Amino acid sequence: MNLLEIVERLFADYGYLVLLIGLPLDAIALPIPPGNTTLTYTGYLAYKGVLHWLPAIASAYAGAIIGLTITYWIGYKFGQPLFDRYGKRLLLKPIHMEKTKKAYEKHGNKLLLFSLFMPGIRQFIGYATGIIRVPFRIFALYAYTGAALWVFVFTSIGFLFGEQWKHILVWVEKSLLYITIALFAVLCIFLIIKWRKHIKQKVITSKVMDR
Repeated sequence: MNLLEIVERLFADYGYLVLLIGLPLDAIALPIPPGNTTLTYTGYLAYKGVLHWLPAIASAYAGAIIGLTITYWIGYKFGQPLFDRYGKRLLLKPIHMEKTKKAYEKHGNKLLLFSLFMPGIRQFIGYATGIIRVPFRIFALYAYTGAALWVFVFTSIGFLFGEQWKHILVWVEKSLLYITIALFAVLCIFLIIKWRKHIKQKVITSKVMDR
């Protein structure tokens, strides 16, 4: 049984509860049912008249924000104690946490807004923002807005494209994967350049002090 067959069976058995329970599981990093497929199939069922559009959207949005909120509070409550206890074993120091917080202050909210569209990021962004103690009101503003965009876009694919939804979903997911890889590559290049500049500056400083 493939993932789509699992989603279809779950909808046949549980209806809107799939969205209220399944999407939080997707956010917790247990992507069965997978979020994008579930939302797009939801739109398709609304197109077919099996589900009503507004209750489907409301259920999907509620499920998404439940999942995000749970992962945020798990990260917030347990992240720092686990970091303090096991960070040294993983060669992680308090300065690494501070650098992560400063990096988030620059670009983190933008990432949070669009993170649900990014493969592999969606399942961990809630934990990460909780671990670095992003204020909940900031988290809610960007995460819940991003969740609304995510739910609307993917349900709209199923609703607007009808019987062609599978082909469109495959294309959209591939495009998002390529975009995510490209952004990650750019980030890696940026960090390498920054690291080399830092090393070069340390060498120059060391030579000056030796004179």
